[in-house]
Order: sequence, then structure tokens, then C-alpha cells
Amino acid sequence: MTSPSPDQPWIPRGDEETGLWSRARTHQPTREDATAHFSIPADLARAQLPLTEGVDLDRTYRLPELIDLAQRTNPATRAAWQRARQAALAVGMVEATYLPVITATVVGGSQELTTPLPEVLGESLSVDTTEQGTLGILALQWLLFDFGQRQALATAARHTAIAANVLFNGRHQTLIFEVSQAYYLYGAAIQRRRFAETALRNAEAVRAAVEARHSQGLATSVETAQARQAVAQAELRRVQADGQERDAYQNLLAAVGVTAKLQVDAMSAASRPLPEPASAPLDAMIRRALSQRPDVAASYAALQASKAGVKAAQAGYLPKLYAAGNLAAGTGGFDVSGLPTIGQQGSGNGLLLGVTLPLYDAGLREAQVREAESQAEMAADEFQRVQTAAVTEIVAARNALRTALVSHRAATALVEAAATTYDAALAAYRNGVGTVDAATEADTALLDARQAQAEAHAATLIGAVNLAFVVGSLTSQDRLP
Repeated sequence: MTSPSPDQPWIPRGDEETGLWSRARTHQPTREDATAHFSIPADLARAQLPLTEGVDLDRTYRLPELIDLAQRTNPATRAAWQRARQAALAVGMVEATYLPVITATVVGGSQELTTPLPEVLGESLSVDTTEQGTLGILALQWLLFDFGQRQALATAARHTAIAANVLFNGRHQTLIFEVSQAYYLYGAAIQRRRFAETALRNAEAVRAAVEARHSQGLATSVETAQARQAVAQAELRRVQADGQERDAYQNLLAAVGVTAKLQVDAMSAASRPLPEPASAPLDAMIRRALSQRPDVAASYAALQASKAGVKAAQAGYLPKLYAAGNLAAGTGGFDVSGLPTIGQQGSGNGLLLGVTLPLYDAGLREAQVREAESQAEMAADEFQRVQTAAVTEIVAARNALRTALVSHRAATALVEAAATTYDAALAAYRNGVGTVDAATEADTALLDARQAQAEAHAATLIGAVNLAFVVGSLTSQDRLP
């Protein structure tokens, strides 16, 4: 069923019948083809995208609506919910071992036997016998006492379920952050595209001024070529900005978890007021984050579960007390040819109490205890690593927010200065006292300054959301900074 060699493609034989592709598939290359084609059969069933419920294509979505849509439809949140459900079911399965197990068994059968007899007067004789019967058994098995092994297993399962539920809430926090980040990046991409369009119009204005002076014999052909080059460069930057905007829009849809084309108002982020720098002391912020971050809480729960696992493994050295009982009823019949049928009915019941103590298992229990202790030590190290990583993320997010705020103030001042420089350079050239180089450089500098301002604005908003996320306070769309 596989390829004959590592350098040859696998080619379906057509009799797999796995349902992975349709029977009416396109032509596949044969093993006699000169060129190896590592393609697979096409099947349109795999190309059917799931329909996202609750999407209004006529609605214009802003950030709160996008977060709400993502929390309702994103597959990542549903998968985290299923993992939490599975962990809760595991708790129930462990707790079920506290109760007895009752089984019912019914067995029935029949047997026919022919026994030859010695020949009498040359005649062959035989005796035919038939046996048949049924048996019904109702059995009970109940582990009464095991020195805390089941309790330890139940404790470990509960901690695991708590970790799964914590991570489910954490998945929603992560989703809020991812959608917010993609939304702000999309808004910044729209602004970059608009600034590139403005820069293109400015370059065209410079070219018009140069061509006007050239028609009057006041500009050289070199200046005309420079003005046209500046227009071409501005057009290239506009095309690149347009492509970046489309990419940012697709990334936003992916963050939400939908494939439908949504109408998104991301320009409202450009007018969103910037947050203030974090005022809380760093130590207090770190303590609050370590007490409420989902990843820290889940790692701590995993540590507690591993400690309970050690107790469960150690309980394997201790005896177990159990009870067993049964109720049985049966019927049987014995029939010999030529004789009356013999029938029998019977019933019985029993109750047993027992103690079992493993004496020797070739070191299996010792290995299990050592493995559980190793997992507990590993969980403790992982918990410490998560704490350290959380502290690092908080400090980095706090510094990034401050840097973004300072960068935005500097970029705002730069935009004002660049705009003044561009207006002056263009007016000077039109009046014959400036150069085309100064005008085009001023246009480029103005575009760079505006884009730096937009990126700093988006970076500030993202930095504020990131700080709230790493602290563990980004719990809903209403908690957006």
C-alpha cells in the first residue's frame, strides 16, 4: 500500500475504499511515468468550508462585535471546551470506582452425542444422547478499601479538570488579544495605504509643477525625469501598502475564525484615545498577574495533580479489601433415545470478602512510584518556568507600552515638522527658488513620518492590550484598555 522506494511517489491502487477521495478522481501518474509526480487524488468533499453561523454580511463590524463573533464561532474555543469536558468526564470515571460493579451473564448450550454399540447379529446399533441447559449469573464486585489510592486518583483528576477549565478561560483571553491585535494591525495597514495614496498625489503635484516649469523653459529634462521617478516610486509604495492591507484583513478573519468576507470598520481605531502608562508598581502588577494568569493557574493545578499521583502510586504497596457475590440459576436436560428425559433445575448464591496484598512484582511498583515522583518534580520545574516567563512577559509588555507612547509623541512632532517642510519645499520650487530634489525628499519624509505615527499609534494600542493580557485582566471585550 505504500511507495516502492523513498524517491518514488505513492500512487493509489483504487481499491483502498477509505472514503478519503471520490471514485471519480482525476488521472494519476503511473509508475511507468518518466517524471515522478507527488500529487494526491482530488476530492471536492475536502474543499467544502464549514458555514459560520451568526455572521451578518450586511453588518459593519467593529472590535467589540468581532471579539463577540470570535468567541462564539472560533474552533479554538470549542476545542478547549471539549478538552474541559473530557477532563470533567475523567473525574466521573474515577469516582465511579467507589461503587460496585454488577454484571449479568447468561449462558446456554446444547450438545448431541452418538455412541456406537457392539454389533449384534450383524446389525450396527448406537445410542443417541442430547444434553442442553441454560445458566444465568448475577455477579457483584466491590472494592471496599484501598488505603486512599482511589481518593488520590480522584484528586489528581479534579486538579486536571480544574487546569482544563482554567485553560478554557485562558483560550478566550488569548482569542480576545489575538483579535484585538489583528484589528489594530489592520487599521494601521489601512492608514499606511491612505498615506501612500496621499504621497502619490503629492508626487504627482511635484511632477505637475516640474512639467509646468519645463514648458516655460525653467526646468531641465533631468528634473522632469526625477519628478517622474518620484511618482513611480510613490506608486510602487502605494501598491505595496495595498497588498499589506489585504494581508492584514485576511489575518483578521483568521484570528476571528471565519472565512466569510466581513465588513470591518478598522479606521475607528485611528481615533481611539491612547492609554496612559501603567501606574501600578511593578511588584504589585507581577503578584496580581501570578495570582490570576490562566497558564500559571493551570501549571499549579498540574503540579497538585502530580503530587496526588505520587500518593496513588505509593498506595500500590498497601492491601485492598474487596467483596464479591453472585446469584445463579440454571436448568438442564438429559435425553437418551428410548428413555424418558431427565431434567434438572438449580440455583445458588454466594458472598465473599477478601484481602489482596501484592508481595512481589519484580520492581514494578517501585518503578511506578519513581515515575510519579519524577513527574511531580518535572511539574514543579515547569511551574517555576511558567512563573519566570510570566514575569519576563510583564516587564517586557510594560516597557513596550512606554516605548510606544514615547514613539507616538515623537512621531506626531515629526509629522508636523515634515508637513511644514513639504509645503515649504513645494512652494519654493513653484516660485523658482527651490529644487525638485528637496520637494521629492520632503514628500518621502512626510510619508515616512505619517506611517511612523500610524504604526506607533497601533503599537501603543496593541501594547496596552498585550499588557492587560499578560497580567491576566483581559477577560472580556469590556476590559479592553
